[in-house]
Amino acid sequence: MQLKSFSRLPPLFYLIGIPALLFIPFLGHVHLFDWDEINFAEISREMLVSGNFTEPQINFRPFTEKPPLFFWLQAFSMKFFGVNEFAARFPNALLGILSSIILFAIGKKIKDRSFGFLWALVYAGTLLPHLYFKSGIIDPWFNIFIFLSLYGLVTAIGRKKENKPVTSWLISGGIFLGLAILTKGPAALLVTGITFLVYWITKKFHWFISFSQLIIFGLSALLTTGLWLGINYLQRGDAFITEFTIRQWELLTTPDAGHGGFFFYHFIVLFFGCFPATVFFIQGLLKKEESEKENKFILFKKWMAILFWVVLILFTLVKTKIVHYSSLCYYPLSFIAAASCHHLIQHTYRITRWMKAILVVSALPFVLAPFAISWLSQHSTILKSLAKKDLFAQENLQAAVRWSGWEFIPGLLLLLVLIWSFICFNKKKNKAAIFSLFAGAIVYAQLALFFFIGRIEGYSQHASVEFWKSHDAEDCYMMSYGYKTYVFYFYGKAKLQENKNHVYNDWLLRGKTDKPVYISCQVKKREQFEKEIPDAKFMYKKNGFYFYKREASLK
Repeated sequence: MQLKSFSRLPPLFYLIGIPALLFIPFLGHVHLFDWDEINFAEISREMLVSGNFTEPQINFRPFTEKPPLFFWLQAFSMKFFGVNEFAARFPNALLGILSSIILFAIGKKIKDRSFGFLWALVYAGTLLPHLYFKSGIIDPWFNIFIFLSLYGLVTAIGRKKENKPVTSWLISGGIFLGLAILTKGPAALLVTGITFLVYWITKKFHWFISFSQLIIFGLSALLTTGLWLGINYLQRGDAFITEFTIRQWELLTTPDAGHGGFFFYHFIVLFFGCFPATVFFIQGLLKKEESEKENKFILFKKWMAILFWVVLILFTLVKTKIVHYSSLCYYPLSFIAAASCHHLIQHTYRITRWMKAILVVSALPFVLAPFAISWLSQHSTILKSLAKKDLFAQENLQAAVRWSGWEFIPGLLLLLVLIWSFICFNKKKNKAAIFSLFAGAIVYAQLALFFFIGRIEGYSQHASVEFWKSHDAEDCYMMSYGYKTYVFYFYGKAKLQENKNHVYNDWLLRGKTDKPVYISCQVKKREQFEKEIPDAKFMYKKNGFYFYKREASLK
C-alpha cells in the first residue's frame, strides 16, 4: 500500500508555490544580525565595491575564514536587488524552494512519489531547517552541496551493483563536493571522507567502488575547487591560500571568538531545534527496514545514518561550538524521520508512549517561551530585575519596543497542534497527526518570526544600526571599542581608504588622523574608553551603545 498524495493540487504548488510564499516575503523586513549575517553580507558588498571576486575581504583586507562561492551568490543577488537585507537573504530563500524540489525528486527516485512529498514536508516543517532559509548565512548551501555529493556517490554504488554506468554520477558527486569546499572550506572534504571511511568499515573493508572510480570522484572535486584556487594563486601567489589553510585548522582545534560550549551542545541543539522531527528520527534509528536485500532505500538510509553520526560526533569534538556546525545533520535526520513517518502512516510502525513523551518534552520550550515573553513584556520591571547584573542588558531593555500583548499566539497554536495530533494518533489517524505536526510547526515558525524577530533586533542592535546608517555617506573612519561587531562595515558602508593606517585601531584612537573617526562603545566599557581616549567627543547614547567622534587632526 502506497501513500496517497496529500492533495489533488498540482505538485508544483507544493514544491514551488508554498515554499516561495514561506521563504521569500518579508526577507528584508528586519536588519541583518551581527555577526554572521552582517559579516557575510559585507564581504559580498565589498566584492561589488572593489571588483575583487577571487578573494573574500572585510574592510578590504583578506578574510581567510571562508572561500568565495556563497559571497558570489550574495553579490549577484545584490547586483540584481540592490545592497540590502532582502538581497543578502535571497540566496537561502531560493535554496528553500530548490530543496523542496530536490528532496521530492530524490525521495521519489529511491522510494515513491508520496515519500518524496513527505520528506519535503518533514524538512520544511522542522524548525531549524525552516528558519535557516530565512537567513543570510552560508551553511544551507554548504549542507546541500555535501548532501548532493553523497547522493551522487551512493547512487553510483547502487548502479554499480546493477552493472549500470556510474561515471556521470561520480562526476556530479565530485563537482558538488568541490562546490561544498568552495562554499565553506576543507571541512566538506573531512566530513565526506570520514563518512566514506565509516561505510567502508561497515562493509568489513571490502571495496564497494573501484580505485579508478574513486579517482574520477576525487578529480571532479579537485578540478572544481582548483578553478578558484588556481586563479587566486596566479593573481596573488600563495599568501591567501596559506592563511586560509591555517585559519581552517584553528577553527577546528580551538574555541573561536567566544564560541566555546559544553560537550553535548550539539545533541541538545538537535534534540530541541529539530522539533517535531526529532522523535520520528529516534524511532527510525531504532527500527530496521525489513527487506531480504539491500535496496536503494535501505542503502541510502544507511548512508544517512552514518552521515548523521559523523557530523554530530565530529563537531562535538571540535572546540568551537556554533549552532550552524551541526546543521548538516538536518538532511539525514529529516530523511530518517520521514521514513519513520512513512511507516506510521502505513501502520507498519505505531506511536508509543515514549514517543509522545519526547514530543511533549521537545515541544515544551517552544510552547512556553511565547507565553513567558508575552507576560514579561507586560511586566518589564521583572525582566529588568533579572538583568540587574548586566548593565548592557539593562540599557538594551530601555529600547522603545512596542509589544501587542498577543505574542503568546505561537505558543497557543503549537499547544493546540500537539493536542490535536495526539487525538489523531489515538484514533489511529496517523497521517492527519503527522501532517498537523509539521504543518503546525511551519505556521509556528512564521508566527514566531513575525512576533519576535523584529523586537529582538530592536533591543539588541537597532540603536547601533541606526547610528551607522546615519553616517554611511560621510568620508570618515569607523570602529568599535571593547567589543567585536561588523555592523559599522555594512550599515556604515565601509569605503576603500587610501591611508593604510586605517586598519590599526591604535592609530584610529590615538593617532593624528586625516578624517574624523566615529566610535561605538558599549556601556560596560564606557568609563575605560573615556579615560583612555580623552579627546573623543561624546555624541549620544542609546540602548547600551555610546557613540563618540574624534575630529580629524590633519588637514
